[in-house]
Amino acid sequence: LIGERGREVREFIEESLGEAGLARSVVIAATSDEPAMMRREAAYLAMTVAEHFRDEGAHVLCLMDSLTRVAAAQREIGLAAGEPPTAKGYTPSVFSLLPKLLERAGSGLAGAGAVTGVFTVLVEGDDHDEPIADAARAILDGHVVLDRRIAERGRFPAIDILRSVSRTTLGVPETGLVETVRRARALAAVYEDMREMIRIGAYKRGASPEVERAIEFHAALESFLAQARDECASAAEAEETLERLTASHYGSEAA
Repeated sequence: LIGERGREVREFIEESLGEAGLARSVVIAATSDEPAMMRREAAYLAMTVAEHFRDEGAHVLCLMDSLTRVAAAQREIGLAAGEPPTAKGYTPSVFSLLPKLLERAGSGLAGAGAVTGVFTVLVEGDDHDEPIADAARAILDGHVVLDRRIAERGRFPAIDILRSVSRTTLGVPETGLVETVRRARALAAVYEDMREMIRIGAYKRGASPEVERAIEFHAALESFLAQARDECASAAEAEETLERLTASHYGSEAA
């Protein structure tokens, strides 16, 4: 936890992790009132701890919140050292730090475990092309985009599935799940393209079978994507539900 408020750190440890989670976790925190050097070093320490357990053969999940605040800490250090500010005031050392940090996630040597890294990025003004988001996107294997508008509608987690991408999908064998996801995204894309027309009443119901399917599928997909904090579902259950929803709205075409 880098640059978070002290209260949030305590809530995460006591409420999110709890005793059971804490027994299998290492928590490294440098709150927002810590010096910039401490905040930056906390990120390096987290990756070092993750690598230690990986080298012992464990499969490690490393969660870092947030990469943006690590970059902000490095920006403070760089500016104090006399580096020139570049994009959005970030110094050159920020963009050399990111790959050094992020590339440490992944598989170890033969016989070792692996580190799966999940790094959050805070975008300024909902600009997903701002420097840190852009740099992280170029290094990481994928990104899950959270949208403020979806959160304002009350659907959590507020994931924008059309803007979320995984590069590892290309390595997944062609299965029914791959086709199901493709169809679900296609229907969601059709609805998103027509959203404004539907909202202002410019679209006439029945004018397009494809749009009709997308409209019917939208409500079902929103319900599927909504998940309470204490709600659990296995990957198999989620796949089965999505396949059923998609097949019912594609009808005979799904066969």
